[in-house]
Amino acid sequence: MLTRLKDSTPKTLLLGGAALFSVFPLLSMLSAALQPQGSSPAGFSIPTDPQWHNFVDAWDVANITTLMRSSIILVVGVVPVAVLIASMAAYAIAQLRIPLGKVFFLLLLLGLTLPYEIVVVPLYYEMQGLGLLNTRLGLILPLIGLNMPFAVFWMRTHFMSVPAELSESSAIDGAGPWQAFRRIQLPLAVPAIASLAVLMFLSTWNQFLLAIVLIDDPNKRTMAGALQGFVGAHSTDVVLLNAGALLIMAPTILVFLAFQRYFIQAMLAGAVKG
Repeated sequence: MLTRLKDSTPKTLLLGGAALFSVFPLLSMLSAALQPQGSSPAGFSIPTDPQWHNFVDAWDVANITTLMRSSIILVVGVVPVAVLIASMAAYAIAQLRIPLGKVFFLLLLLGLTLPYEIVVVPLYYEMQGLGLLNTRLGLILPLIGLNMPFAVFWMRTHFMSVPAELSESSAIDGAGPWQAFRRIQLPLAVPAIASLAVLMFLSTWNQFLLAIVLIDDPNKRTMAGALQGFVGAHSTDVVLLNAGALLIMAPTILVFLAFQRYFIQAMLAGAVKG
């Protein structure tokens, strides 16, 4: 018993410290969001008279209802399409051994190395040339393309781990590549697909730079753009800014909590496969 306690104590302390390090910024933001409006909170402090209506005021000031609807449209337009395309591309590269598959994969890996900011200006002129500037489609298409390198890399790692005998057996039974993909590979890839969908949801929901550059209408941007509503030319309401930031983060935290089981399964599977 004493030996087990000695072994578990350092792990418990380490995990507790890591959890506290992760949660403390959120607690600090919550304490600042509950202070009286117009004040300047300094550090973490427990409010004596919590101002819960600050969240209602922040919701109205930042027009979060409209921006949340816009973010949902963008997520629905980006995540399912990108996950489907990435799954099919990764399956073709990993299982079908298509000609020049390795070359395509290396080109995709090259996309992972490019700094995100480099492509912003070319994308702006590309969307302008296509007449898609200031439209949601003009933001959805670049987001799908920019997510492809990581998404294909993620799904290829899964498909590479699936035994080739499965595809060979399905081929012997008369199943073509499309049937094998739809009826055998996709059901096995549910944890990887779910975790990838969560990551892409977080990336799309928190997208700020592209939304600012490609869309002039504030009502068509993402939830992250709501933070601009709290920043004035001469002053910033720190209390409402913290309340608004917590409101913006809430959906992403809820989605992660709902799908964390698939996310952890995929991460552990990747760690074991090396």
